[in-house]
Amino acid sequence: MKLFEQLDAQYFADGEGVYAPYYFRFLGFKQDLAAAPSPLRANGIYALFTETDPQILPAEWFAGNRRALYTTADEMTLAYAKTTVEQFGERDFFMNKDHYAPNYDHILTVGLPALIAEVDASLATWQEDAQKCETLHGMKRALEGFYRMIENHGEAAKACRGNDDYDQARVEFILHNCEALLHGAPQTFGEALQLVWFCHTAFLMEDRYAMALGRLDQYLYPFYKADIDSGRITDEQVIELLENVFIRLKNDVVNICIGGTNMDGSCAVNPLTYCIVRAVGNCNIPGPNLSLRVTENTPDDFMDLCLQVIGTGLGYPALMNDAVMLPALKAYGYRDEDIHNFSMVGCMENFITGMQPPWTDGRFDTPRYLDYLFNNGRSETNRSIGIDTGDVETIGSMDEFMTRFEAQLAHGAAEYYAWFKNHNNSICQENFPEPFLSCFCYDCIGRGLDINNGGSIYPSVHGVAIMGIGTTADSLAAIEKVVFVDKIASLTELKAALNANFEGYETLREALLAAPKYGNNDDFVDKYAVWFVKYLASCFKQYKTRDGGGIYIDVSANISNISAGTIINATPDGRKRGEPLSDAASPSYGRDVRGATSTLLSVSKPDFTDVACGSVLNQKYSPAMFTPENRKKLLALIRTYFKRGGQEIQINSTSREVLMDAMEHPEKYGSLVVRVSGFSAFYTTLDRAVQLDILNRTQQG
Repeated sequence: MKLFEQLDAQYFADGEGVYAPYYFRFLGFKQDLAAAPSPLRANGIYALFTETDPQILPAEWFAGNRRALYTTADEMTLAYAKTTVEQFGERDFFMNKDHYAPNYDHILTVGLPALIAEVDASLATWQEDAQKCETLHGMKRALEGFYRMIENHGEAAKACRGNDDYDQARVEFILHNCEALLHGAPQTFGEALQLVWFCHTAFLMEDRYAMALGRLDQYLYPFYKADIDSGRITDEQVIELLENVFIRLKNDVVNICIGGTNMDGSCAVNPLTYCIVRAVGNCNIPGPNLSLRVTENTPDDFMDLCLQVIGTGLGYPALMNDAVMLPALKAYGYRDEDIHNFSMVGCMENFITGMQPPWTDGRFDTPRYLDYLFNNGRSETNRSIGIDTGDVETIGSMDEFMTRFEAQLAHGAAEYYAWFKNHNNSICQENFPEPFLSCFCYDCIGRGLDINNGGSIYPSVHGVAIMGIGTTADSLAAIEKVVFVDKIASLTELKAALNANFEGYETLREALLAAPKYGNNDDFVDKYAVWFVKYLASCFKQYKTRDGGGIYIDVSANISNISAGTIINATPDGRKRGEPLSDAASPSYGRDVRGATSTLLSVSKPDFTDVACGSVLNQKYSPAMFTPENRKKLLALIRTYFKRGGQEIQINSTSREVLMDAMEHPEKYGSLVVRVSGFSAFYTTLDRAVQLDILNRTQQG
């Protein structure tokens, strides 16, 4: 058994007692329950990092695991601790809690002791400002707890010396790295990766989800190169160390960004980038969520390596187009050097690394507003209300239909924004500081301010996932063709058909299904996909987050297209009530019938420089597409798609036959990984509806 496979079994095993992170926070809180918010929460973090009992696992090269968060405290104590901690509340995803790409480059450059010294220097600068000093003291307390956490792991490693259950080389490696990090900045690849893993472990202990590792191949490269040049390490050893970290990420959406464009326009792919892709492929698990920023000069051999890994069925790396992403972000006023250092958080959301508060997003199910238009602002299928734009029988042209539809969408965007703003700003920001997280955001320490209260140099942003581009474009094309061109039916008859879920209107549904469909390089329908992106971008660009940041749009859905479909009425494209909406930026499954090239030509027509968050194009190619000769053709297809303005593509390569067999015999396919949407997962663990959604994707040959 490979070392990372042994660690997989050990890392995710339960510890002794109860998994209760809140208990350790309670130990810190109870020191002074009447303390101001920053010292109160800093005390909780300090105890979380220091009162836990670190354990070294036999298969580890890097210390730090979830076993430390188990406790044998009695049931009454745990109940009281949980109640006490919960009364102080905490942020949630919509209040900028997690989904963050930390500034790892800085702590790796200066080291933990120097970072603590920076807080001391800022305290001296702001000594006359009591509020800032309180915030900074909280940061220092959190960092001191983190220092003790590393120290405690070193002591735990010492205790493993001479224990026959442990490989002593690994024990000494961990011990050396811990001691080195307590005295200064990391000097070796192993020390640097251990510090990153300690940081990530600390964020997990704080109960943060989807914390990105950012541009791992860039900030670790100087350490890699120094070790390789000196002969201290080989690529094979680097890959083994990376595997030892990556295997721990299979149950979290931890985005790792690789590649990209340097400020001078050159490609940032380096030898470490190759090692990362190989390590991810070897682990063969759903995580980490690997994202490749592709440039026009990304080496062909590296792209081929990525396609080989994708072709195993893993579905990643996801491929992102820098030529579209960079101008999309530039429109929001970021400095060029910061844009070039962007990475992704969560599934695929573009983020200015370490320089803005944590990410938030939500879903906007666009086809819902067709229902409001047809039914005078009401939807009986989901008991919701839009605006009354008049009876559809009074609409005399497609232009007039679009005017009324745009009015519905503009109202929906305003309603969405009000919901988000009210939730995002429903707390007093000063009462919910993040002392530890703030230390990994520029320039919270220098400003003496919390990450969510003015400390970051850029404001927060919010992403709106505008769902159903395929469903919407197909519906609008069907209305134009069937009602206004061929005059097969009136809008009144179409309204009746939709509300009857097409029962008794089968002939009309056939005509709607026969209308041009998005994904076949047909401008008759594709013009509505172009409109979809442009118009919805204009709807949301006018709004700002509570601290003045942008409202991005992204053309994605995760798996919400399935649940949204269950509550949205039948749509004019022929989709029946309850069926999933089209997924992300993809055409409706089964309707892109002219081959992969036509599909990519359609999807590249909208202006994705309006989509600063990013987009998701799910494609499914047969395993035969991944032979050495066919990979060359596939690479040429992807490069053409990106040159034409495509923003993203991710590929499943598992055959329909295998997926069907896995649904019938899940016991045979426990390790089968598929790309779901913005993430990968073990196929047999997915809900049946999600399995079917993946199965029904058009398989290109």
